[in-house]
Amino acid sequence: MDRQKEKAILEAVLFTMGESVEIERLAAVIEEDKKTTRELLWELKEDYESKDGGVTLMELEDSYQMCTKAEMYEYLVKIAKTPRKYVLTDTILETLSIIAYKQPVTRAEIEKIRGVSCDHAVNRLVEFGLIAEVGRMDAPGRPLLFGTTEEFLRSFGVKSLEELPELSAVQIEEFKAQAQQEADVQLDI
Repeated sequence: MDRQKEKAILEAVLFTMGESVEIERLAAVIEEDKKTTRELLWELKEDYESKDGGVTLMELEDSYQMCTKAEMYEYLVKIAKTPRKYVLTDTILETLSIIAYKQPVTRAEIEKIRGVSCDHAVNRLVEFGLIAEVGRMDAPGRPLLFGTTEEFLRSFGVKSLEELPELSAVQIEEFKAQAQQEADVQLDI
């Protein structure tokens, strides 16, 4: 294997790991000894330093880590302080609506209403902080119950769940029809 390929592998490993990796493990990946691996890492570090890029390699005892150059910290702080924006697809919004109106509710209950799997939507809503686990149902298997959070109320500009608009039977039927179309599309794939 040529040196450029070995450096590319080391770079990919360090980028993907996101934390320090011991020299022994890095050497094993490229099937080289520690001395050669260390030389490759120093070459990679020099490549980063010679470019006007934003990353570098840091040596921590007998480990290496890809990290941001110190002169980039002020920009990282700007992005870290920016509120995270999330994309609420129709599927995620429908799932959120069901949870908001039926809470506390289990995944199985959501899937019964939507007619399709809701795992992805529920996971994204938990990640966004709009819903949370609020307990377990007193039933076989003790399934998790989900409900909305204060972040949900803030995001949608309501003080309490009582301020949510009334959901008509027509809207519920539209949700079911859309979920059925979604299930049909998933089956075609």
